Amino acid sequence: MSTRLEWRAVRALHQKKFRQEQGSFLVQGPKLIAELLASSWRVRAIHVAEGAAHDFPRELVQVHPPHELERMGTLESGNTMIAVAAMPAPMPIAPLQEDELVLALDGIADPGNMGTLLRIADWFGARRVLCSTDSVEEFNPKCVQASMGSLFRVAVQRCDLPRELDRLRAEGAALYLASMEGDDAFTLRLQRPAILILGSESHGPSPAVRGIGARIIAVPRAGAAESLNVAMAASALCMEFLRQARTL
Repeated sequence: MSTRLEWRAVRALHQKKFRQEQGSFLVQGPKLIAELLASSWRVRAIHVAEGAAHDFPRELVQVHPPHELERMGTLESGNTMIAVAAMPAPMPIAPLQEDELVLALDGIADPGNMGTLLRIADWFGARRVLCSTDSVEEFNPKCVQASMGSLFRVAVQRCDLPRELDRLRAEGAALYLASMEGDDAFTLRLQRPAILILGSESHGPSPAVRGIGARIIAVPRAGAAESLNVAMAASALCMEFLRQARTL
């Protein structure tokens, strides 16, 4: 492939349509590329600016003038290393483990929030995240960056979320829905296996998800702030799940 065609192929991955057509997405910057290489995910190529120091496998590296790399990436500046990774094949949703915590994301629209939620899941030991089909794509470049490598360690599974939540409850999962109007999560005995449901940033969970009958829980408020960002709420609630798992 000529340099010009390579450049156009990488640039096309800025758009969801072409990411899905090619089954590929961008991983940008040395830290995230190192995380990618340490994972089991397939790497198609690593595009590197001339003169940039690296220790990537030589068979994967393609070198370009710095001005070409700058335009290949989505970062505002500093596009010196860009990997093209293959999307993993979808996996069936496995039965829950006895002490498992799973995040369920319903209509999350902001890619930065999505990436941060994957990072939170990774930090607190949630090894998989269920997503409604209308949630933002986890391979969006902003999501990949915000996940800080957690995308490669947390399984993201898209599904008919209300149906899957009903099925998992039948398997014995406790369902918890995060909301400002819920019961104080810090005073409850949180059960496991558990599904923590987090709704859209703008309008909360969909009517179908709200109607499944999950226990509604909230982060207790001591001040006057109107609300918490969905990722902030997720972090506080996941921390309480972890605290209880360790102490109760």
